[in-house]
Amino acid sequence: MRTQTDAKSNTIQSLLARLEQLNTVGAALSRERNINRVLEQILLAAKAITHADGGTLYRMTEDGKSLRFEILRTDSLNIWMGGTSGCAVGFPDIALLKQDGQPNDALVAAYAAIHGVTVNIPDAYEETDRFDFAGTRGFDARTGYRSQSFLTVPMCDHEGAIIGVLQLINAIDPKTHQVQTFTDADQSLAESLASQAAIALSNRLLMTQLENLFESFVGLINLAIDEKSPYTGGHCQRVPELTMMLAEAVSATDSGPLADFSLTDADRYELKIAGLLHDCGKITTPVHVVDKATKLHTLFDRIALIDTRFEVLKRDTEIVALREQLALRPVVQPDTESAIMKRSAETQARLNEERDFLRKSNVGGEAMSDADVACVRRIGTQHQWRNIDGVQADFLNADEMDNLCIRRGTLTSAEREIINHHIVATIKMLEKLPWPRHLKNVPEFAGGHHERMDGKGYPKGLTREQMSVQARIMGIADIFEALTACDRPYKLGMKMSQALGILEDFKRNGHIDPDLYDIFINSGIYRRYGKQFLNPEQLDVA
Repeated sequence: MRTQTDAKSNTIQSLLARLEQLNTVGAALSRERNINRVLEQILLAAKAITHADGGTLYRMTEDGKSLRFEILRTDSLNIWMGGTSGCAVGFPDIALLKQDGQPNDALVAAYAAIHGVTVNIPDAYEETDRFDFAGTRGFDARTGYRSQSFLTVPMCDHEGAIIGVLQLINAIDPKTHQVQTFTDADQSLAESLASQAAIALSNRLLMTQLENLFESFVGLINLAIDEKSPYTGGHCQRVPELTMMLAEAVSATDSGPLADFSLTDADRYELKIAGLLHDCGKITTPVHVVDKATKLHTLFDRIALIDTRFEVLKRDTEIVALREQLALRPVVQPDTESAIMKRSAETQARLNEERDFLRKSNVGGEAMSDADVACVRRIGTQHQWRNIDGVQADFLNADEMDNLCIRRGTLTSAEREIINHHIVATIKMLEKLPWPRHLKNVPEFAGGHHERMDGKGYPKGLTREQMSVQARIMGIADIFEALTACDRPYKLGMKMSQALGILEDFKRNGHIDPDLYDIFINSGIYRRYGKQFLNPEQLDVA
């Protein structure tokens, strides 16, 4: 009597333990983000709670006409295919319909999917009338395995649609280690797990679809920026890449001030989205400012207008000379005429020099000296020309002189304010979105890449202590990409040594995070990035 009671107690305890395991697996499945790991956890959990030696998980193909092998495990043969194994299953899909259109009921996995029922087979070799196990017997012949008991469970989502099939092979008695039939308890547990797993898988697939849809919308924004200005589209793609490179290097660091920083898969996704959206506010920036390749560029480069004015001045000079020559007629004075033409040629040569100087000044690639600025203003005011209204006017108007006197780059202070406003627009746009909890930091990460460690950045003047590590990482990525980019309209991409020299200066003067800079250098991120995105002639640092 006592032996029966003990056995019953052990059975109940075993069942409770398996139920607890089932609950634990269900909770784990709901947290997992990676589809392959979700599928693997489903199969491993089913094998564990039913003590199965092997198992296969099938998923319904997108067209709903076949079952596709996703994962295959057989412990005694040390077989592991699909999932995270890195080894593809390689078996052909199982069609649910035969060529004549009839249900493919001869194959047990197809039967379970077609009819939505669980099939529990004590011995496959004795099921010759119901199912075709020729493939199973062939596998056994090749491997020396003996496929015996089968438990095949359909996986239904919350709408009742079959999304896959879970098949378990050879239930092992925990005490005797002999193959036995899957019990009713095994079947109930497997069906419960399949139900939970199907919902978890459906939810994960739905989340993946929503994430893909969201990323597609992000891509649309970047495409709009790219179409608006081809000079920023590459930036919107390269900064996220460099950001993730540096973030992974920081996460891998096990010493120093950033040793405690680590990234989960959710953290990586959040930072990736922030990187993709870090310049979304540029969609509000006027094209003529974003694409301002030269100082006089608006909708077109106004240097052509100034070239025309020089041609007018040269023509006027030549006309004056010719009139002076005509005034000498009928008296012939060769020396005087020669002097007139020489003076005219000298004036035209000087005008050509001034035209070339203004063309060079218009490029904006180098810093303007005080002497250069004074020269622009002298040219702009010393010449008079008759404008389209027939009025004598200064050679350069105030706007043209202000632009040509820009000390560095091609933007005036007002235009730079317009450019800088893109980060304000980015923050406003991102803060308007109802971010889910796992993406709640996107506005802060994306909106902080123009801040400085010393609080002199914009738009909020944050200090290092007020910023997340992710925002500081993105700041370095944004600067380095901009320095080395080869697709800007106003400059050539810097050589690696020059860009790293500027970053070194930025580290010393409080512009960027010094600890992140050290990791950027010591981990060789700049080399990896350079090989992937820069031109060979830029790679002058080993």
